[in-house]
Amino acid sequence: MPHIVLDKSLNLFDFSILFDPLFQKSPLIKISDMYIDTRGTTALLSTVVIDDSHHEFFIQLITNKNKTTIRLYPLTDPTKTDAVKQSLANVCLEIQKHYPDMNVIKSNLWDYLKKDIIQ
Repeated sequence: MPHIVLDKSLNLFDFSILFDPLFQKSPLIKISDMYIDTRGTTALLSTVVIDDSHHEFFIQLITNKNKTTIRLYPLTDPTKTDAVKQSLANVCLEIQKHYPDMNVIKSNLWDYLKKDIIQ
């Protein structure tokens, strides 16, 4: 399962205020809405990816005292194409844009984190 782990807790309520929808043209990646649970420990980001096929799924952010995990929400489980994996990396890069002191400590998507978002 593709995932990225950051070394600090992320205040999801604060991040939701800073979050702007993400859009990449090629392949098409659109991350539009963010939904947070009442405890502020989990968020879902509504995501559409169009590459060789059409994928609609949620990216899940899970945060606790020591770390934040970015992963695919298991109930929507899309095919793990390069564009689907890139969508997770795009969320990580967006978080790091607003919180530059957060570092990736674990991931199986290192190659995707090196790519720039194509606007």
